[in-house]
Amino acid sequence: MDDLVQWLRVQLDEDERTARAATAGPWEQSGIGEYGWGVSFSAPGAGVEAADSDQGRADADHIAAWDPARVLREIDAKRQVIALHRELEDPQEMQDYCATCEVTGKYPEYPCKTLRLLALPYADRPGYRDEWRP
Repeated sequence: MDDLVQWLRVQLDEDERTARAATAGPWEQSGIGEYGWGVSFSAPGAGVEAADSDQGRADADHIAAWDPARVLREIDAKRQVIALHRELEDPQEMQDYCATCEVTGKYPEYPCKTLRLLALPYADRPGYRDEWRP
């Protein structure tokens, strides 16, 4: 298995641990509170407040959009994409290629561009290699 795929799975596992440790959703932007724009979590008394400003409202909207259930759905979708783009070996060509991207007969290099794009949001994390950039 390719290093990029192994590394990407570790990143998804970390994202999953973080999402599962967070207060369960739904998370909702709850309007102006005592100190600024609020995001309410599903647990009583749980939530956060951002500044009472346009930026604070944007921050509250962003936090609410990253509800743990949504993050877990995204992680599941990414894992399914990784499974589709599995590595195949071609001993005649002495090259590995992507099982899904090989539709033109040109044997795209593995890891394919799809996997490289999935890894790109994690480029700021330890272990990411510049050679993986699409």
